[in-house]
Amino acid sequence: MSDPRNPRVGIGVMVVKDGKVLLGKRRGSHGAGEYAWPGGHLESMELFQECAAREVMEETGMTIGPLRFLRVLNTRAYAPKHYVDLVFAADWVSGEPTVREPDKVEGWAWYDLDDLPSPLFATVPTALEALRTGRTMWDGP
Repeated sequence: MSDPRNPRVGIGVMVVKDGKVLLGKRRGSHGAGEYAWPGGHLESMELFQECAAREVMEETGMTIGPLRFLRVLNTRAYAPKHYVDLVFAADWVSGEPTVREPDKVEGWAWYDLDDLPSPLFATVPTALEALRTGRTMWDGP
């Protein structure tokens, strides 16, 4: 277990297929009821690509392609939790999104970027802005 006095590193993956992104409605943890893409915690000695591929597979059963960096966010949006959140985009390669961790997500669906569900998980808007503008760093909230 990590020390709660230190930030954790979160990896989010904007999976893209046919111009749509995959989002799921969160359960159980911080942000319950909010929509987010697959992701999770970076493990010790793990590469970003390894973490992203593992989390997407664990949560959805899908395979993704190489990562494209979108942004880093230093966030305390769900205080007292503190995260350094990295978001990458990756193209869908294979598989259909399946709920493999029902305690963590209610369901997965593909959404047009111009028609996203609400409410969005607090880290999603900055990643969307990064996609649109190329901005890569946010130091809060």
